[in-house]
Amino acid sequence: MSWDCGLKYMFSVSPSLQPSSMCILHDKEELSRLEMVQRLAKDGCRFLQNHSKGPERTNEPVQSDEAVRVQERGHCVLVLRRMASQPARGGGKREEAAVAGNRRYTVVSGTPEKILEHLLNDLKLEEDQTATQSKDSDTLLDDFLLTYPVFMSTGDLCQALLGHYCCKLCRSKEDTKEIVERKQKVAHLVSQWLLLCRDFLREDEHVKVFMKTLYRYMLDDLYEHPGLQKDLRELQKLYQLHRRHTVEEYSPQRKSKALFHQLSLKENGVLSKATHRQTKQVPCHVYITMDSYLSMRAHPGAVAQDLLQIVAERMGVSQNELALVAVTYPGGRLLLQPHDTLFSPSLQPVGRLHVCRKDLGEVLNPFTENSKLQQRTAHMLSLNTWDVAVAFSNIDWAMFDSIHEQELIYFTFRRHTNGNHTAALELLLQRFNEIQLWVMTEVLVCTALYQRVQLIKKFIKIAAHCKTQRNLHCFFAIIMGLNTAAVSRLSQTWEKIPGKFKKLFSELESITDPSLNHKAYRDMFKKMKAPKIPFLPLLLKDITFIHEGNKTFHDNLVNFEKLHMIADTVRLIRQCQKDHLGNGMSPKSNSDVRAYMDNLHIIDNQQTLFELSHRLEPRT
Repeated sequence: MSWDCGLKYMFSVSPSLQPSSMCILHDKEELSRLEMVQRLAKDGCRFLQNHSKGPERTNEPVQSDEAVRVQERGHCVLVLRRMASQPARGGGKREEAAVAGNRRYTVVSGTPEKILEHLLNDLKLEEDQTATQSKDSDTLLDDFLLTYPVFMSTGDLCQALLGHYCCKLCRSKEDTKEIVERKQKVAHLVSQWLLLCRDFLREDEHVKVFMKTLYRYMLDDLYEHPGLQKDLRELQKLYQLHRRHTVEEYSPQRKSKALFHQLSLKENGVLSKATHRQTKQVPCHVYITMDSYLSMRAHPGAVAQDLLQIVAERMGVSQNELALVAVTYPGGRLLLQPHDTLFSPSLQPVGRLHVCRKDLGEVLNPFTENSKLQQRTAHMLSLNTWDVAVAFSNIDWAMFDSIHEQELIYFTFRRHTNGNHTAALELLLQRFNEIQLWVMTEVLVCTALYQRVQLIKKFIKIAAHCKTQRNLHCFFAIIMGLNTAAVSRLSQTWEKIPGKFKKLFSELESITDPSLNHKAYRDMFKKMKAPKIPFLPLLLKDITFIHEGNKTFHDNLVNFEKLHMIADTVRLIRQCQKDHLGNGMSPKSNSDVRAYMDNLHIIDNQQTLFELSHRLEPRT
């Protein structure tokens, strides 16, 4: 029997080679045959090609509806769909690479274990990647690493990866090369996992134990498989693992000795956005009345007397007259001592912070009756609108740049159980509401009609500058603040707005129009180059629609097509954050303006805002 005929006979039982067919595999032996067919096809084996004359080749990809269902013990554990893409003209190696692409499969659904197994089988290492295979494998890997918290815990993933690394393949034909390749694939996957998700892995005890264990296993294997040296160094670099002795110091007889206690982990070695975020200032609200607060920025290690000093300066009173109270829910009150810290390790405040007078035990004078606060209008009118927009963009960018795309997935699927994983996202969403309320507050506490007109003109210009600086988040907040009922009902004020400002406001307002699923905004956003700050509530809405409109599980199998759509959506965060320093996203801000923007006075009670609106222009 010839080599060609022998291989045809060996794989004659696999119906996956027949066009437009459904393949059901019942045991691991048949699954292994399918995997070998796929592997040979990716290598461009000519005997697997269909020599029958087909339609003329085009540059457009053609997708087949052919599906492969993998069954074990009578239950379906994996559903794949064949991706049929036609090669571009050119022949030679390019055509053979395209033939390999014709034999690729995409995951439709499956159990978490089988999806991971297929991912490892499909993963291509650098030395044997083609362009098409690299793109497909990287997309599948990225989808899996972004969305795995939906269907499995981090501890389960660690156990599964160790199982694949230590798996002793029982087939006698399995050679050393394939064993090393499997170990390298696991190491490569772990490296990509650390690069992508280490913000969420830094404090996870399962990951710490897993990394030490995997590193020890790789050290044990290094004597027999020197090809793992590169992967070992990569993991060592990423997770800052260190060993006291070199591999050469261990003979084969001592190789089995446990090295676990000779590994050390630098607790501060994993540099991440989360770590970087903790060195920056975080927003802090200090209520000066029951319905208004000062929005300021404080360091995570700030103590009570630091905030009291800032509040006293802003309010024009002595610090010795003030006390800081944390209102905990439900209804508890805690008088903070000068050196009490204000934030928990997760950067959450100890409670709702209130400032009151020591002698009276009450909050300060009402917001709108305090003479110091009335002077804000004149100060605001003196600020340069471009400088104000720059200050806002710098603050917003610092928050947005620390957001990880996986935060959107935790926010959608596990909002109530994993709050620490969405801290940066929630801060920026809180910032949106804050700016919107600030715009309303500044307009409605201004009693003079002329000054109110000047304020609205200033806000329109600031919104236009935010759009120019590609800060769509702040842009939406300002426009929506001007569009709220309490401000838009001020007909006498809006009548005094010059025509060119009304036209500019109408153009900016049209971008926020929600009709046709925010078509105006989406069209503009696509044309806007990165870096840019998107309108995050709309992005969360898109993810929620995908989540609510598609089941996460089909017949106890993970609906991976849904997770692919979600991963494709959240990757927008990564694209928007790209190269912000090289494109001048954060120009230098005016220090005086920045200090002013760091301490905003805000009324967060809608009823109070409406009362102020009706006081300015009573209903006729």
